Amino acid sequence: MACIYSEQSGHYNFAAGPAMLPTDVLAQIREEIQDWRGSGLSILEQPFTSSAFKQLMAETDADLRALLEIPSNYRVLFMQGGASAQFGLLPLNLLRPGQGADYLESGHWARKAIAEGRRHAPVNVIASGADQDFTALPSPAHWRLDPLAGYCHITSNETANGLQLQEFPALPVPLVVDMTSDFLTRPVPVERFGVIYASTQKNLGAAGLCVVIVRDDLLQAPPAGLPAAFSYAVQAEQQSRFNTPPTFTLYVAALMLRWIKQRGGAETMATAARQRSALLYRYIDGSDLYHCPQKIQDRSSINVCFQLADAGLTEIFLDQAELCDLTHLRGHAAFGGVRASLYNAMPVSGVQQLVDFMADFEQRHG
Repeated sequence: MACIYSEQSGHYNFAAGPAMLPTDVLAQIREEIQDWRGSGLSILEQPFTSSAFKQLMAETDADLRALLEIPSNYRVLFMQGGASAQFGLLPLNLLRPGQGADYLESGHWARKAIAEGRRHAPVNVIASGADQDFTALPSPAHWRLDPLAGYCHITSNETANGLQLQEFPALPVPLVVDMTSDFLTRPVPVERFGVIYASTQKNLGAAGLCVVIVRDDLLQAPPAGLPAAFSYAVQAEQQSRFNTPPTFTLYVAALMLRWIKQRGGAETMATAARQRSALLYRYIDGSDLYHCPQKIQDRSSINVCFQLADAGLTEIFLDQAELCDLTHLRGHAAFGGVRASLYNAMPVSGVQQLVDFMADFEQRHG
């Protein structure tokens, strides 16, 4: 097919992760890859024990603290293994022997966290969106909390089924959140959480690093069977250098934090996220071909998931979108359809190009 766009149109990556990076961040990586900060060495060759790399870690910690207004009684850890590793590390680090934890079953990734949590401790599902096919989030008013739970786990944004928590309640037990897909896309009340964790491959750079923000009172000696490298207390004591951290990924995260800071911080990112998602949802809701099944009040501003009225057109839609430089729009395997991931690096022009393509496709196939 012939695309309707001019030569000024761009190539936009809507992948759920690893996601697109800003062009100027990519340019800086390319510029510094052989000579980082005039050292004559690549960032890939920097010893993590060097004063230069320790300084980079300190700058990264400070920038993150400033952007999220992290209180002084929280530690920022730079850990390996991604968010999925934290599914198992949370109960091992936070629970006493025999103690259980509460979990909100909000979608695909919450289910993953629940399944892994059950391998290590008793799990109480406080509420589930399964009865609505995960098209809506259970209201906090209906959460069945256990006052003796070691923590309550939530997923702030479900990338696979396009739902996002808009409010974070204050609870009597530590609130733990997987914030991987909407980390730094909006301000959050850090003081309401015991632990915030997020992989970096969506809004903060490349895959391989997980940021863990943990309140001081939750740090405890690692239990038998937990490797020291995966202990929050040990990594906090060693300033995330008990073992070699993922140095390159941390460097990219540092660049992304500066990029976010230079553009106005989390509040500016939130405004941009609302603008991008509103543009796309507005077109979907006014269309006869496209349908978004998620309840409006729970829709994600980060991962817009939708279906085509004629499911047989989905593959044609995806193929033609790729030809028009709109890539990685396929929905999660568990849900199908189309998913447009609108992380911090996605410009409004990318969403406009997608909407223009969708309008043209509907005119030809609707």
